[in-house]
Amino acid sequence: MSKAKYQLEDFLAIVDNGHRGFVATIHDMLVQEGYKCKVQSTKSYGLHISYSQPKIKVVKGIIVYLLVRDGTLLIRINADHHGSYPDVLDALPKRIVNQIDKAEDCKKFIDPSKCWTGCMGYEFHIRGTQYQKCCITCFELAVEAESMPHLLALMKSESEERRAG
Repeated sequence: MSKAKYQLEDFLAIVDNGHRGFVATIHDMLVQEGYKCKVQSTKSYGLHISYSQPKIKVVKGIIVYLLVRDGTLLIRINADHHGSYPDVLDALPKRIVNQIDKAEDCKKFIDPSKCWTGCMGYEFHIRGTQYQKCCITCFELAVEAESMPHLLALMKSESEERRAG
């Protein structure tokens, strides 16, 4: 039996009306930059979207996931170049910083043998506070009306750094 093929429209159908424009903006921006869009269903997250860099077949190529959990739209940004845009991190509102603060601490920084071999963790500062967070959960953030411009700025900065690198 073949897997069902999903499209952006299928994902948009499960997203709250107030977030559809945000999803479409992210989609248009990343597709224009050459990222491949993949809409799929998983047991853990249901229907979700991921965008990956062309010709990079590993998770490292993925820049963002958009998923819905308990009716809340979440964005998970793989911000591998976070050190290149500290001004964007410093401009994040308190609500987003609180979400980052609640993310799991990276086990690698405590005991390197406790995390998977390819883990790189994220170590960074926001307004003088140091964070050592898990690269999977660090930038998994709720999409809300107030956070959308900041999340777009974070996405644009990461995308620009990936293009430059």
